[in-house]
Amino acid sequence: MVSAFACSCGLSLAQIKVDEKTNEITAIPKLLDMIDIEGCTISIDAMGCQKDIAAKIISKKADYILAVKDNQPTLRLEALL
Repeated sequence: MVSAFACSCGLSLAQIKVDEKTNEITAIPKLLDMIDIEGCTISIDAMGCQKDIAAKIISKKADYILAVKDNQPTLRLEALL
């Protein structure tokens, strides 16, 4: 399951099941399409640190905080500079 939370309110806004033969990377964009995120800041763990996901958040007029780990060494190095 992938969930969207309104942390300040302690509410779950939406959930979507991750299909058996996929992962969160395919579910996150579907979840983002289910909710109005304009003006919000979206935080996602390292699994969601993908160009397409960032582009979708921007297209919906929101900001993002994405975790970067060693699975994306070039991006991690650029972030450290």
